[in-house]
Amino acid sequence: MGAHANAIQTYIRAKDENRPHHLHNAFTPDANLEMRVETENISFPPTAKGIEQITQVLVRDFGRANENVYTFCLDKIPTDDETDFQCSYLVGMSDKETGSIRVGCGYYNWQFGANELVHDLTITIKSMVILASSHHRTIMDWLSHLPYPWCPAETAAKTMPPISELKEVRQFLVK
Repeated sequence: MGAHANAIQTYIRAKDENRPHHLHNAFTPDANLEMRVETENISFPPTAKGIEQITQVLVRDFGRANENVYTFCLDKIPTDDETDFQCSYLVGMSDKETGSIRVGCGYYNWQFGANELVHDLTITIKSMVILASSHHRTIMDWLSHLPYPWCPAETAAKTMPPISELKEVRQFLVK
């Protein structure tokens, strides 16, 4: 795996496993984050500048509210000659306070600096579905059996539980 793929994978593991110290191995010190949230079911600040703000938003604050987080890049693994890399993603998690489940999807747009770390990241959240806590085991069993963190969209769609509320996410996966 190349440096760019490693930076993406390091970010995903840092966020999903609530390990903020890892983000220094994914982002440049002066990195920029832009959030484009196209759903009302989750909120984030629109921007963050620098590794400390990004760490606060994407790991610390996110980790206070969520657990059992799984994030999957649904496209090919980037090569190191790609300074810009866009991929679709799937994410699932449970809310620490209520036990409800969130399943979402969207796009990551990564731009890498000269040191092979992420300099700019735009995260577009297209959909975020909230499910009752009664779906916890079904969703977590599904997510925990997908290839992590690089998963073909077809695999995620084919194995997705037949829960009607996931229709929008399923449509995103099979587009």
